[in-house]
Amino acid sequence: MEIVVGISGASGVGYGIRLLEALRGKGCVTHLIITDSARKIMQIETDSLPGEVERLADHVYAPKDFSAPVASGSHLFDALVVIPCSMGTLSGIACGSSDTLITRCADVCLKEKRMLILVPRETPLSLIQLRNMVAASEAGALILPACPAFYSRPQSLAGLVDVLVGRVLDLLGLENDLYHRWEGL
Repeated sequence: MEIVVGISGASGVGYGIRLLEALRGKGCVTHLIITDSARKIMQIETDSLPGEVERLADHVYAPKDFSAPVASGSHLFDALVVIPCSMGTLSGIACGSSDTLITRCADVCLKEKRMLILVPRETPLSLIQLRNMVAASEAGALILPACPAFYSRPQSLAGLVDVLVGRVLDLLGLENDLYHRWEGL
């Protein structure tokens, strides 16, 4: 499976890093785009350096590199996951604005009917942001808010991250045991 991972400038860059680790463990080919804002947030929220994160991916592109293979519908990747998805990136996707490589890849996914998973990480949400989520969903995106479940009783921040990343892997059709699944009472 060939997956594009977009890490945009919202809090929660650790979700994107963990997804890259999990995809590597599944043998997926990964393409990575990290926005300039995400690089700054990475310094604030994690101990990971951008270069270390880039080494988790098979291919890395600059945020405005429209010559990247994934900018074209003729390059047959399977899915794009924007994790976390900033409200600015969401707006660009919802409006069809392809002014960054992430929004261009999202446009490719929507027009080619490929999987597009957006992981927004913002609270509270304005009416504009909610409408952008609806527009993206109506166009074919899957919206998976960064809201981990607690029924698995995660014991750490890493456990909470794994719940959400496990759900992303589920949507991609990749088997995983990153979190304890609900089995009823």
